[in-house]
Amino acid sequence: MRIGRIGPLIRLAGCLAGALSLLGAAPARADLVIGVAVPRSGAYVAVGEQVLRGVEAAARDINGRGGINGQTVVLDVQDDACDSNKAVAVANHYANSNVQLVVGHVCSNASLAASEIYAANGTVMITAASVAAKLTDRGFPNVFRVCGRDDDQAKLSATILAERFRDRKIAILNDLSPASRNLAAATKENLNRIGTNEALSVAFAASDADDAALADRLKEAGIQVAYYGGDAKEMGRLVRISAERGFRPQWFGTSAIATQEFATIAGPASNGVLMTFYLDPRRKPEAAAVVQAFKAEGVEPEGSTIYGYAALQALAEAGNFARSTDSRRIAETLHAERFALVLGPVGFDAKGDVTAQGYVLYVWKDGAFTYAN
Repeated sequence: MRIGRIGPLIRLAGCLAGALSLLGAAPARADLVIGVAVPRSGAYVAVGEQVLRGVEAAARDINGRGGINGQTVVLDVQDDACDSNKAVAVANHYANSNVQLVVGHVCSNASLAASEIYAANGTVMITAASVAAKLTDRGFPNVFRVCGRDDDQAKLSATILAERFRDRKIAILNDLSPASRNLAAATKENLNRIGTNEALSVAFAASDADDAALADRLKEAGIQVAYYGGDAKEMGRLVRISAERGFRPQWFGTSAIATQEFATIAGPASNGVLMTFYLDPRRKPEAAAVVQAFKAEGVEPEGSTIYGYAALQALAEAGNFARSTDSRRIAETLHAERFALVLGPVGFDAKGDVTAQGYVLYVWKDGAFTYAN
């Protein structure tokens, strides 16, 4: 019934537009500015570049198909450095600029801080990489993510540790950063609940000297499996320094090392390192054309690249379905409908979490990661 009422209006609008075009006065639509908040400085630059690369590719494809509700997408890219205070400043910039749709942020602490501003202003925020459960558990109707949740990642990590390494000495490490600390705590809690206890739990400050001291401490304690939720740069350095000091445990990382930077820094010691990460969308048939386009440009769409593409794609699909760029209408549509994205056919639940498959286990080999058995 609703479509029936709208249909005549659309036909009338089309007739008017055609008449104006014949008169040489076709109506122009303003550009649609969409914010993109990613770290372009700091420890997580590599992940930020992945997300931005995906968003930029999606914007080109969306504009090539007519934009969102007929409006051309223009990106306002801001650097939050994965810092909570800078993220708030970026969110306020978007609010003051009347930007109502944002792809971002990358780090969970930045997303948590900025989302308060977006919630107050009715801005739709969709992240390609922030995994903190709290982000969507608060129930903001305008906050979404196309990636997984850290509590799901921690459950999988704990299950793998318990099933594969129950009889080995396990260490759980964190470098005091919010993401690393939260993942370590959640993994430990799930592991202990299963009935397996770690031999050592260590918080340390990330630096060359501390990495060497930590490697020696773990070696002396007879640690055989080391779980660590650090970023690609820090874990790569720790794995390399440990190997140089004759300590080669089974390393187990998280989605934070799903970038070539990890293997480059760790070198040959990266071989055999396990990692939990989202389902690799590059293997999805729905992403084949996008992946091929990236590779034709000499770019491997690793890590969060396709998730960045999916985040903007979801906004576009919702906007075109609703025939609106209004943030409230787009949020309602994201919650209510399913969309054909590069991740496959997905929707978003009441919290804003994507309904796509969650985390799986990978192993690094020869500078790349692939599914583990």
